[in-house]
Amino acid sequence: MAGVPPSLARRLPRLPFPFSAPTAPAGVETPRTAPRSGPDYDTDWARRTPARVARLALVEAVARPAVAALARPDRRGLDRLTALADEDGPVIFAANHHSHLDTPLLVTSIPEPWRHELFVVAAADYFFRTPVTSALSALALGAVPMERSKVGRRSADQAAALLGDGWSMLIFPEGGRSPDGWGQPFRGGAAYLALRCGVPVVPVHIEGTGRILRKGRKLPSPATTRVTFGAPLRPAPGDDSRRFAATLERTVAALADEATTDWWQARRRAHAGETPALVGPDAPAWRRAWALGDPDRSRARRRRRWPDL
Repeated sequence: MAGVPPSLARRLPRLPFPFSAPTAPAGVETPRTAPRSGPDYDTDWARRTPARVARLALVEAVARPAVAALARPDRRGLDRLTALADEDGPVIFAANHHSHLDTPLLVTSIPEPWRHELFVVAAADYFFRTPVTSALSALALGAVPMERSKVGRRSADQAAALLGDGWSMLIFPEGGRSPDGWGQPFRGGAAYLALRCGVPVVPVHIEGTGRILRKGRKLPSPATTRVTFGAPLRPAPGDDSRRFAATLERTVAALADEATTDWWQARRRAHAGETPALVGPDAPAWRRAWALGDPDRSRARRRRRWPDL
């Protein structure tokens, strides 16, 4: 009975049907109601035509102008995806993760033909916490729920089925936002699905969203961002999900190096195995914060300045 405390409801006499739910005869299995939130939330409706049309309008008419005004994105490396577009198949986009702004930034930065045939792997305990957030996440982002702590069988099967149907995927292999500006070790979800489905992975590095809306901040502060797309990766013979995840992490680290220096220096360091790690130094918090520095200030120091004559 709605509005009645459970302890009191147990003491009240049961009202007859239709004032309460009917009972089922013994031995008859009653159908389970679909969960309205959580990791088992059904998002199939979000890939039907009405929802896809609504999402296209939200992305193009709302999200893209808002991201352009708030983040002023500088998108690089799109030429590396030209050959992939000719293959006409699904792609896994795997990116580092610093902010809740990362998802709308990437959803509006990923080019056609993938942008409007894309689903986002989202944390079930955050984006699918309530019925309202579940519906909004599925509609606006095309999100599907996945548990952070593990790749659940149902979530993995759902993602694999969508990839098999031609949908591309956006995933953050770190499993959560950076707590201090440095990256976190990549988990094996993206690598596992690439191996299982035979789908190429496009590594992506995002820089600057932590300055706009870092973890713990409630209101955004406008700043510039950079999105760098890398060349597509495919598992090498003999790779398992752990080894391929490590390859993916090293590649995103090389893109981070490229974003903060230049392509030539980043390639030289990658060839020599000297690319700075995404996870930063193994040191106390103050030392990690000092080592991270200010990316805007560092870039300003590297910018060529002509002498005053």
